[in-house]
This record gives sequence, structure tokens and C-alpha cells, in this order.
Amino acid sequence: MHLSDKTLKCLREMINERTEYRSGPNIIAFFNALGFNDSYGQGFPSRWMFTDAQLSKINGTAKLDTCIKNTFAPINFVGRIAELDKLIHEFNQYLAFDKWRLERNGAELQFRKLERVEINEPPSPQQRENEFLSRDFADIRFDGMGLEPAVQAVIEQRVKEIEKCFSANSPLAVILLAGSSLEGVLLGVATQFPRQFNCASAAPKDKSGATRTFQDWTLNGFIDVARELGLIEHDTHKFSHALKDFRNYIHPFQQMASGFSPREHTAKICLQVLKAASHDLRQNISKLRP
Repeated sequence: MHLSDKTLKCLREMINERTEYRSGPNIIAFFNALGFNDSYGQGFPSRWMFTDAQLSKINGTAKLDTCIKNTFAPINFVGRIAELDKLIHEFNQYLAFDKWRLERNGAELQFRKLERVEINEPPSPQQRENEFLSRDFADIRFDGMGLEPAVQAVIEQRVKEIEKCFSANSPLAVILLAGSSLEGVLLGVATQFPRQFNCASAAPKDKSGATRTFQDWTLNGFIDVARELGLIEHDTHKFSHALKDFRNYIHPFQQMASGFSPREHTAKICLQVLKAASHDLRQNISKLRP
């Protein structure tokens, strides 16, 4: 299989960021599993330059097939299969122009040669929303994130309140509590890893270009930095911004001006965001640890 430059660029983004965030050493290990023998150290180029160079070397060989299958390996998406299928769908939009298609059959991945370019429409917003809501989480937990015990206790108490409000059909209360809880969790994580959060390119800056102190960050900033650091997945990031927008209706006049009327479905999305964020953070927090 020989891929075009645009398809290789998409594959590079999938390897480096989209399927999971891979640091320099992790990218080295990823390609060494394909037969390379590189080491991480002084003189290592940017992650994207290194990945582009390695993909160029294996393009048109059997190692490229293995590389793609390793990138989208279902074992790495346990509990997130809907997200995997969405990423495969996105990759296939490019792969189709090389007259190939990647297909998942259970835990197996296989390639299908196309007779002609087949362009499939991307999932609609409603389909993406349904896929996000279909993610199954047993419960909302905050252990293992390194949160201060007092902070964790407060957030866990808020979660109980959220669940009561959801059962009592009080959607606005669910939205506001879910938004503030998400901000509290992300602030708690940022406090434990200040260097990583402050050095992120998405970290909020003041007029002089200096990174703002955490107390001056908004939920928007915490969400974007958490995604940049690989702490939350792509769909969680997207719907976290929806929660952020809904949470802004804590101001009655803003709610009145927009005509926003909270519904049970809206509350369900916001509760799912909190569940997804807690799951993603517990899965990915180790990326920030030495």
C-alpha cells in the first residue's frame, strides 16, 4: 500500500495526537516496534518531523499496513469503541483517495481495495451526539488523579447532588453543578501539575503574553489545555465546550436573552461530559507523571 502525502499527514496526526497523545519517547517506541532501532535523546527533532520521516521510509511496504493497524488497535479503545470507529471513519475519508479502506470486524482490522474512490458522508451532529451518549461508564470517580482530599470530597458530594437533581428532573441544576464540578476537577489536576499546564500552548495569556495564574483561568482554558496534554479524548473535549456554554446560563439575564430552556436531554449530555472527563482523566493522568 502506497499512500499520498495528505493521507500520510492524517496518519501522522492519528499517531501523534488523535488516537492517543504520544510523547517523543513513546513515538520512538511505536516505530521501534516496526523494526526501527532509534533512541530518544539530544537532537531529537519535533514529533511531527520524526513521524513524517518514519512514515516516508515505510510507505509502500508491509510495515505501513502494520503501522496503521497498530495505530487503530481496538485493544487500546476498550470502553471507547464508538470513538475508535469515528477515528477510522475520518481516516478513511483520506484513505479512499488512495483506493483503500480500513474496516473493523470486531477486534480485527483489515484493508479492502477499492475499485474507485468512495466518499462517505461524515456523521451528522446528531449521530456524534448519540455516539457520545452511548459511551458506557460505571460511575463517576476521581481517585487516582492526585486531587487534594478536601477538594475531592467536595466534588464527590456535588456529584451526589447532580444525580439527585437529574432524578428529580431539575435540568438547570444538573447543568450548573456539572460545569462547576468539571472546572473544579481540572483546576485540582492543574494544581498538581502546574508546569505542564502553564507551559501548554493553549494556556490563557494576559495582554503582555504571560500565562495567567490559575485563578484567572476560565473553564474554556482548562478544557483546551487538558486536551492538548492528552488528558481528555476528542469527543470529551468537544462536548465539554457544550457544557461550558450551557453553564454560562447561570446568569439569569443571559438565559433570558438567549431564550435557552434547559431540558432533560441537555442535562443528560452535561452529566455524560462529567462521566467521560472523570474516566479520561483517570486513564490518562499518568502522561503527566515522570
